[in-house]
Amino acid sequence: MVECRAEITPTWPFRMPRMLGADGVTRRRGGVVMRLLHVGDEPVFVRAAQPSTDRVVIGAEAARSELCQEGIARMRFALGVDDDLRPFYERFRDDPLIGPVVRSTPWLRPTRRPDPFEALAWAVTEQLIDYPRAAAIQRRIVWKIGRRCDRTGLRDLPSAAKLAAQAPALLESMDLAASRSITLVKVAREVASGRIDLTSPDHEASWRRLRAIRGVGSWTIGVTAFLGQGRHDVVPAGDLNFIKLVARLRTGGDPHARVTEQEVLDFFAPYAPWGGLAATYALRTPVVGPIDAADTSAACAA
Repeated sequence: MVECRAEITPTWPFRMPRMLGADGVTRRRGGVVMRLLHVGDEPVFVRAAQPSTDRVVIGAEAARSELCQEGIARMRFALGVDDDLRPFYERFRDDPLIGPVVRSTPWLRPTRRPDPFEALAWAVTEQLIDYPRAAAIQRRIVWKIGRRCDRTGLRDLPSAAKLAAQAPALLESMDLAASRSITLVKVAREVASGRIDLTSPDHEASWRRLRAIRGVGSWTIGVTAFLGQGRHDVVPAGDLNFIKLVARLRTGGDPHARVTEQEVLDFFAPYAPWGGLAATYALRTPVVGPIDAADTSAACAA
């Protein structure tokens, strides 16, 4: 067993995320975040801690050094520790909507998935249901067909190949709807076969092939892009949280108001190429009155 360690000085204010998801694959002990990853079929045990505001330490254990280095790289991506958000801060710190949150919590960033297929698979399980129920389904998948490390007791998601080999009925038995069970198996087959390469720099090509699969829509692709491929410019506009947020912002707080997915995209268009990140910050913004996308244009044009 080989151990590797990286000490990182974040290029922008960073804080270790408190919320680690409820799927059971990431654990925290004290201030140390632990995760079992796989590079191909090879397990990598990764740990991350932040001893001080200007220092993040990520360690990995695996059979070979190159596996450790890949595990560390994936954890760095998932945590966003290398993200330099200064251009975003400089452009939007005076924005009438997100400016106060940008100034008060400059370390805020999405907690991404270390593997884009993980983001895709979980996005399928989260379609059209509340998150607690989706998380329960995810835990069942991890427990029943996921990968386990005997030494640490940690678990990882099943590989794309393992999911591709499952009967949709098995996934249904874990409370995943029949249509989404079929969709999950189909996307897993496409990824496992290499017909869809989520790690390719040509993200748009993978999105086009995903969109051809029945049951994969813009929201699923948006979540995959934002949380799995690191695309700060992509807004998962079909997310109910964003739909409610934009509706409240436009009405001054009406909890029953709704807008379309396109209206969400239009609202965050002035924040390009940081739309997804801006939407994340906007979720932290209290509604104080009606706000229209046009109101942000002056700050966004800077």
